[in-house]
Amino acid sequence: MRQVKYVAMVALAASTLGACATKGFVRKGLEEQRVALGTERTERVAGDDALRTDVNGLRTDLNALRNDLTTMRTEFGAKITAMEGQVKFAMPVHFAFDDAAVRQDDQAALEKFAQVANQHYKGATITIEGFADPAGSADYNLRLSRERADAVRDYLVTKGLDGTALRTVGYGKTRLVRPGAQGTADGAELNRRVTFVIETPAGAATVAALSGMN
Repeated sequence: MRQVKYVAMVALAASTLGACATKGFVRKGLEEQRVALGTERTERVAGDDALRTDVNGLRTDLNALRNDLTTMRTEFGAKITAMEGQVKFAMPVHFAFDDAAVRQDDQAALEKFAQVANQHYKGATITIEGFADPAGSADYNLRLSRERADAVRDYLVTKGLDGTALRTVGYGKTRLVRPGAQGTADGAELNRRVTFVIETPAGAATVAALSGMN
């Protein structure tokens, strides 16, 4: 009889200890789950805050780009065209007849272009296209238009643009704005010009900026 009581007490003790162990395990599991959920919630909130910060930053950058493009259009008369992967700036930068020097009157427009390129298109490849009026031979005008593009490149480098990102090309007397206008004729100066083509995925941002402009 005494042996039976002993066995019963051992069994009861084992059962009680097992129950306590089970409760302890469950309690530990619940606590670990609470901690995991709390960590997940904290990470989710942090991710939402980071995303909100990124969106606000993009909105700020887009507004700054829109303001700069508006200034280039209204104050300098630039014509800006955004295409897939490219942005073309037709700047009012012209040259005297048979000359490749950057005129003082055009320096402000070039400085503005350099500022915009540095701020919004940093690291992008920029091609400077030079043109001439139809006076003279094709070979001569090809060389003169290239010299004009080179002169503009050199000036932009003095304003902070990376020379290694600037390419120059001369198109001579092709793509005339005023066909036939040359020398001192009306409109001939419009043929003696440069344009800029920026190759960058940021062209999408330019499209968005231009869409908000009148």
